Amino acid sequence: MSMQIQETTEKKVTAAQTAVFESGNEMAAMAATQINYHIMGYFPITPSTEIAQYLDMMRTRGEHDIKLIPADGEHGSAGICYGAAAAGARVFNATSANGFLYMIEQLPVQAGTRFPMVMNLVTRAVSGPLDIRGDHSDLYYGLNTGWVILTARSPQAVYDMNIMALRIAEHEDVRLPVIVAYDGFFTSHQKRRVQIFTNRETVQGFVGEQVPEYPHVLDDNNPIVVGAYMNGDDLMNNHFQQSNAMYRAGEVFKEVAEEYAALSGRSYSPLDLYRMEDAEVALFLLNSAAESSKDVVDRLRAQGIKAGVISPNIIRPFPAKEIREALTGVKALLVGERADSYGAHGANLTHEVKAALQEIRGPQPIVLSRIFGLGGKDYYADDAEAFFALTIEAMELGYAKVPFDYYGQTPGDEEQRLQLVIAPMNGDSFKSGLITVKVDEETNKLSVKVPPMRALAAKPKRFASGHGACPGCGIFPALELFFKGIEGNVVTLFHTGCAYITTTGYPYNSHKQSFIHNLFQNGPATLSGTVEAFLEKKRRGEIEVPEDFTFVMVTGDGGMDIGMGSAIGTALRGHNLIILEYDNEGYMNTGAQLSYSTPLGHMTSTSGVGKQQQGKAFHHKDTVQMMAAAHIPYVFTGTEAFPQDLVKKAAKAQWYAQNVGTVYGKLLITCPLNWKSSDKDGENIVRAAVNSNFFPLYEVEQGQTNITFDPDAKKKRIPLSDWLKYMGKSRHLLKEENKEMLGEFEKEVERRWSILKAKHENPLL
Repeated sequence: MSMQIQETTEKKVTAAQTAVFESGNEMAAMAATQINYHIMGYFPITPSTEIAQYLDMMRTRGEHDIKLIPADGEHGSAGICYGAAAAGARVFNATSANGFLYMIEQLPVQAGTRFPMVMNLVTRAVSGPLDIRGDHSDLYYGLNTGWVILTARSPQAVYDMNIMALRIAEHEDVRLPVIVAYDGFFTSHQKRRVQIFTNRETVQGFVGEQVPEYPHVLDDNNPIVVGAYMNGDDLMNNHFQQSNAMYRAGEVFKEVAEEYAALSGRSYSPLDLYRMEDAEVALFLLNSAAESSKDVVDRLRAQGIKAGVISPNIIRPFPAKEIREALTGVKALLVGERADSYGAHGANLTHEVKAALQEIRGPQPIVLSRIFGLGGKDYYADDAEAFFALTIEAMELGYAKVPFDYYGQTPGDEEQRLQLVIAPMNGDSFKSGLITVKVDEETNKLSVKVPPMRALAAKPKRFASGHGACPGCGIFPALELFFKGIEGNVVTLFHTGCAYITTTGYPYNSHKQSFIHNLFQNGPATLSGTVEAFLEKKRRGEIEVPEDFTFVMVTGDGGMDIGMGSAIGTALRGHNLIILEYDNEGYMNTGAQLSYSTPLGHMTSTSGVGKQQQGKAFHHKDTVQMMAAAHIPYVFTGTEAFPQDLVKKAAKAQWYAQNVGTVYGKLLITCPLNWKSSDKDGENIVRAAVNSNFFPLYEVEQGQTNITFDPDAKKKRIPLSDWLKYMGKSRHLLKEENKEMLGEFEKEVERRWSILKAKHENPLL
């Protein structure tokens, strides 16, 4: 912790505080709880996900009244927050990386229409390629959104700045949304000693009541129009006012920080200055790296080298005046940044520091710029020493040998070139010749013949061994079974999720044929582009293939929530591909948060079970029927517990995808880790889901519904409770106090089954 904060903690404080040992994410949730915001619209993304999880746990225990709204994606979460802010609510959010970018078009709207809120940006590398650890490549995209940006170096600062942020956002001279940014997987997850206010009334007294005259759409006496269209003259004035408000936010930050210091004993000036009073060489670093460099400063000082560290607590507005003052007398400065501005000979803050220095009258420091720590690459004391060595060299030479460079990259070694582990496999390897698909001339539907499953056992698996899935994971048994019904070459696209993460750990992967990765929300659109490129290049005679490829997009882990729009668009366009969803009823790759496919009452990390709530509060969406409503040629459901059924459907899916258009299939799969079930029970659980009619096996072929397994007709029907008892996430529904919720769940399952049977019996439905 900086000398500045250590000194101020000795001041007399006016409010009772309690020492806790918590992480940055826990402190963001604690501050939000004590403030008791009205609304949080959220969507899980690592490493910010924990904030919503902690808030759900706290709500379950009755510690706050925040309405937590699970969105269909970050773009939706930003819309929820904007709508709530326009209604005069106090609003909170948290996100990271690509989630921040997905919502980014909403952020200037919120700033430009001057509606306050607070959002925690838990910084993380922006893909691609995907890396879920921390750097600042997401933060830098936010510099031009019009949001005030505070930066927090420690869990203590996360707590304090979340409280100060709301005061700044709602100040009558500001009225802008505020970001609190801190380092993912370092500050977010590292536990440190933190002082928090003992009584929430202290926090609520500090942030105060909302300004009464603050305009909002729910004031029936003063109706307002939000976001009216503007021409250039008006937009110029609007942005001029917004710009002035941003600069005023810098002064308001100082005022609020001074009041907060009197209350807490902790002071935050625009810059955290460590031994900068007479420094000749210095590092300019954001957040946790600055803290890691301070011990090195002490060692250099002991050697007679006048070293120091500068770290801003606020970067929007940029504290240019304070930086000039701090750097007067410094001979060499290295600006270290965890993100690049490609082609600009230095990243964003390097150029802003250089611009600030232009107004120094007299000698200016020599400025070096280094990109470091990308993708969570660790930053140690040795790295700080290397940075200081560069500044000392520049000071002694009077110039920088290399003004801009990357630090920490490693050259390739030809002797270390990766070798193929298995020989490439083409379509011939995956042809069994045992599956036949024909069009029935009477029904105009497909007739499929598949051999006994043992005959298909010799067909190679599509995934190599060595993937990192959890014990008992249902993804790969279900996918491999599906691919037993697919003949020849495939190109697969996996969007982000467990199946992608566990099969593509660079430099090796588990895919035997061509593979693409793209983001949750855009997988179907991406593969549709691949398909159309294939067909067009084939039409032009630019590629020759012995047979057509089958294009399969694998989605899961809630991907048909955030990716639903792209999927529907792809289906309506009718591209020749298969969308295959493995449904594990949650966002399992980010820690088992609720998905819209999570059933009523089921426990997830954002639908806890306690005195205030009993799991998820609303029913699961019927994605199969939604896709069928797009009038695509073939839609189906399947599980590993009914292998012949699934292989037949896979063969049909391939024929329709190659000859007609888009196909969608949903596979129910188990997730023992997050379902809290036994690793060995996967097949039994999905069979029970089918036999209880929770997950019916059926197909919609050319608009006509056909139930392919009827538990009633087969006398296999079991109560829904027989399925629920397998899983720890749902056993609480069997308790007497949850009898009403269980009854509601049973009623909905029966209603959907009855509708399905009616469609089965009436081809026109």
